[in-house]
Amino acid sequence: MEQILHLILTILNLLLIVGCCVVFTNAVEHMGKAYKLNEGAVGSILAAVGTALPETIVPLVAIIGAYLVGSDIEAGKEIGIGAILGAPFLLSTLAMFVTGLAVIIFSKMKKREREMNANYTVMFRDLKFFFISYTLAIVAAFIPVQPLRYIIAAALIGYYLFYVYRTLNCSHAASCEHAELDDLLCSRLFGGCYNIFLIWIQAIVSVAALIVFSHFFVEQIKFFAHVFSINPLILSLILAPIATELPEKFNSVLWISQSKDTLALGNITGAMVFQSCIPTAIGILLTPWVFGMESLVNIGLVYISTIIIFIDLYKDKKFCPRMLLYCGAFYLVYIVYIVSDMIANSAAPMGTAL
Repeated sequence: MEQILHLILTILNLLLIVGCCVVFTNAVEHMGKAYKLNEGAVGSILAAVGTALPETIVPLVAIIGAYLVGSDIEAGKEIGIGAILGAPFLLSTLAMFVTGLAVIIFSKMKKREREMNANYTVMFRDLKFFFISYTLAIVAAFIPVQPLRYIIAAALIGYYLFYVYRTLNCSHAASCEHAELDDLLCSRLFGGCYNIFLIWIQAIVSVAALIVFSHFFVEQIKFFAHVFSINPLILSLILAPIATELPEKFNSVLWISQSKDTLALGNITGAMVFQSCIPTAIGILLTPWVFGMESLVNIGLVYISTIIIFIDLYKDKKFCPRMLLYCGAFYLVYIVYIVSDMIANSAAPMGTAL
């Protein structure tokens, strides 16, 4: 009965986290319009950061929350590392697969063209930034000198600020036309009143609620890890990113249906850059930042999947839905690896006893 109750609480937390992200994304789209940013900047920065908030806040809450409430600190760090590494993996595999599948489905339904019209320059720039920042973050794990690790963490934060600067510079040089947006949700509570102050209020309130619900979600992960004797890192590598990446998948499918491919893919590639800079910097600063075999396999699949996309994009100067579908295979490979490893580990004591 207790497990059923926790399962219900986990599902409820996920729904509330996604709901907060929908509210936040609504706010950042209006910010983009208010500050006259084009789709590349809105997708790669505002929407990407907005929908990446759960993946960032979950590890932060897991690590800091463990210290504040006096819970299992080691489990908190394991969940933190798993959530940090799992986000780029989910984005470069499952999120790409869902996007490619959405293109094919909507094209067959005659709701859009099969060919994708994403801005090649924006996507290529995002992937180059990701390769550099992600590699720098991974290299930090193999550096034993702690002060040097701190320098790398600071460099990652600075690198992301440089990325934002470059993206905004390109944004102001490009067209700032915007498709029609849904009404600002907060304005409905104030009789249709609309201004930049309400946009910021909606964004801040949604982030605050997101922090609270993320804390509860982390506690549910700890509970199930304890009940089923699963390494919290493994559970957070798979479960936490699937849940927290829902906003990216939801938004990308929605934008794909509207043929807003730059927004759809920029939402993913921009989030990849963000995830490889800010959460990894947090991991380097607040956790041991040491990788086991589960993490190394995860990292290797991220590189393979992203390199395939990068080469295809470089060759054809556009995204191919078929190539995006291939990315999903790497997610499946990792699930098979994790399940096989868990079965082997559970059988090991029996074999020893015999």
